[in-house]
Amino acid sequence: MKLKAVYPGTFDPITFGHLDVIKRGKKLFDSLVVGVTTNPAKKPFFSLEERHKMVKQSVSGLKGIEVKKFDSLLVDFARQEHAKVILRGLREASDFSAEFSNAITNRKLAKEIETVFVMTNPSFFYISSSVVKEIAALGGNVRDFVPMPVQRLLAKKLKKQRFFQKR
Repeated sequence: MKLKAVYPGTFDPITFGHLDVIKRGKKLFDSLVVGVTTNPAKKPFFSLEERHKMVKQSVSGLKGIEVKKFDSLLVDFARQEHAKVILRGLREASDFSAEFSNAITNRKLAKEIETVFVMTNPSFFYISSSVVKEIAALGGNVRDFVPMPVQRLLAKKLKKQRFFQKR
């Protein structure tokens, strides 16, 4: 039996930490779907289309990985993809509480779907999408935090924002 997993996230933007989880997830599962989604609790900097495109470009060299958008319950997306596993990355202890709660809720909604956690590589545990956006907005270099497609789109979007702010 082939084991398929989904790795969901807002990826606003995708970071090297996310890519680490994706690469490690691909080693654990026969196939992996990266699900780019919305989160009503977050106000994204990038649109869903932009985030989807950045993730696709960032994983383009990796085999066996699909990137899809979704706007539904995670367990419904996993079922639609015929995935038996939800993959989640943990950066630090503070991530565990929220992720644990989400895993229990998903288990209640879909007993047939397991959640698997992987610890983020220590080289990337300090990276978050929020920190990347802040560094970029203040003119810092983000090349050590995000892949080139993200760097380009961040620069373009921030340049456009500054243009409109000056008017």
